[in-house]
Amino acid sequence: MVEVEVLTKIVVAALLGGVVGLERTIALKHAGMRTFALVSMGAALFVIVAQIVAQQYIGIVNMDIMRVLAAVVSGIGFLGAGMILMQKNSLHGLTTAAGLWATAGIGSAVGFGLYYLATFTVLIVLILFTAMWFAEQWVKHYISADEGDKG
Repeated sequence: MVEVEVLTKIVVAALLGGVVGLERTIALKHAGMRTFALVSMGAALFVIVAQIVAQQYIGIVNMDIMRVLAAVVSGIGFLGAGMILMQKNSLHGLTTAAGLWATAGIGSAVGFGLYYLATFTVLIVLILFTAMWFAEQWVKHYISADEGDKG
């Protein structure tokens, strides 16, 4: 892999993760731009390192790049689990944890050179974080208003 290509992947992964984190920052969540950028960049780095090592040692070492990807997914699961809190019978941080998990996927896609997929996924994640929030609020309002009519 050419050094410029590798460095470009790292920068693109960090930027795309940062874009997702920007929404979390605007939403006043604890995990923001830096966290999301680091998760995306870290996932890309693991994929890139696995690809480079696999190319350098082809025929010498039997390496499965997909195992590295599976380890990234598992590791992010632990990070996400640490973000989820139970307070007064309600969960907090679940959406942010899911966003971190998706951001690791975005970084992994960049690491494999799938820029179009990573960029498209960022757009979908932003839609889910924003437009779906408004839809959820409308449904919650509708349900609570409906239950008030029953009483």
